[in-house]
Amino acid sequence: MLAWWIVLIIGIGALLVGFIVGFFVTRTIFQKQLEKNPPVTRDMVRAFYMQMGRKPSESDINKVMATMNVKQGKK
Repeated sequence: MLAWWIVLIIGIGALLVGFIVGFFVTRTIFQKQLEKNPPVTRDMVRAFYMQMGRKPSESDINKVMATMNVKQGKK
């Protein structure tokens, strides 16, 4: 029979490994979902401008999209 402290160490180790693996798996899945379904599209930006009562020009939309890409770390 194993001593209680060995069982405790094994349990804590398994818990840590589970958290680390779960973190990286979740992060990878989340990043793939964001690439497939970006949070804001050009059509949404256009709709935002229209709701504010402005007719958006293509340069306005390009500026907003470029700013969002910089904030997300994309080039």
